[in-house]
Amino acid sequence: MNLKMVDLESQYNKTKKEIDQAIQNVLDTTAFIKGPQVKKFESELQSYLCCKHVIGCANGTDALQIAMMALDLQPNDEVITANFTYVATAEVMALLHIKPVLVDVYADTMLINVEQIERAITPRTKAIVPVHLFGQCANMEAIMTIAKRHKLYVIEDTAQAIGAVYTFANGNKQRAGTIGDIGTTSFFPSKNLGCFGDGGAMMTNNDLLAQQIRMVANHGQAIQYQHDVVGVNSRLDTLQAAILAVKLNHLDSYEQARNQLATTYDKAFENHKNLIIPAREPQSTHVFHQYTLTLKGIERDPLREFLKQKGIPTMVYYPIPLNVQKAYKTEGNFPTTEHLCKNVLSLPMHTEMTPEQTNFIIEQVLEGIKHQLDSK
Repeated sequence: MNLKMVDLESQYNKTKKEIDQAIQNVLDTTAFIKGPQVKKFESELQSYLCCKHVIGCANGTDALQIAMMALDLQPNDEVITANFTYVATAEVMALLHIKPVLVDVYADTMLINVEQIERAITPRTKAIVPVHLFGQCANMEAIMTIAKRHKLYVIEDTAQAIGAVYTFANGNKQRAGTIGDIGTTSFFPSKNLGCFGDGGAMMTNNDLLAQQIRMVANHGQAIQYQHDVVGVNSRLDTLQAAILAVKLNHLDSYEQARNQLATTYDKAFENHKNLIIPAREPQSTHVFHQYTLTLKGIERDPLREFLKQKGIPTMVYYPIPLNVQKAYKTEGNFPTTEHLCKNVLSLPMHTEMTPEQTNFIIEQVLEGIKHQLDSK
């Protein structure tokens, strides 16, 4: 079997005619920068998210940095985020000389621990960056309540959860990335909504913030050659926007396919004594950017090697906590993050998985565990 963590080739082949035509339209006009397809995609994503403003940029890391610059966060300001996440979330803070304040996560959902957010707030705290990890929203109702009480900004890191829906206690629903002051996302090819290179975007319902974001992303200028603030050069190019506009039309079907696969995995693994399936945040839908198990009573590396020998790829998101990375070394007690980093394992998760492939993966995971236990 030709098994992949993400099968972009098969996904492309299903929409090849649409995407090839979209690319050809850009080539015909040669409007490679700020072409009409950029505004078209931004407008369509706004409608999909029910959000007032979507501003494209070069990648998801830029989106986070521009968001913090647009909020005028200053050196030595503190921003709270999760320790169990990809480095980009803290990386942009370091680049801006902002202090990342790391807190632990919940063991079941692997999302930021809300109780620890409140305890981490100091007079220097200016913002919270909840990471919607693996495809579902953090507890945004509680986070927004904390932020309002302490007059903090909220920047949602939505790189893995585009399309997820959060339901508030009063029944109101909002898409991931549209709840805080600014949402950020990545269109890296393997994301649920991915382009054919790099790309990212920021979302906001605040008109003034949208204006500031656009200015920061465009060399700090609202009017050409008039630079009012220090900015960067970060834009979503026209070819990528054209591709994303096509794929946006399929995003709901992609989500459905991912959920079907996750349900199959769940049923196979939920009662296994050595496996903990990913829990669902009760107020959020899950779009399953990753399907991540937590291993219990077995060793990860031998299981990964067993699966590799069977032609099954796996990944570890994430093997090292941020707080022990040389560039971001931080004092603190993060038992859950440390446990997850040693025991999580992500299985292939994509929209083109066949039942035969899924069943083979399940069989081999179970066989690999049995093999390890029998050899002890």
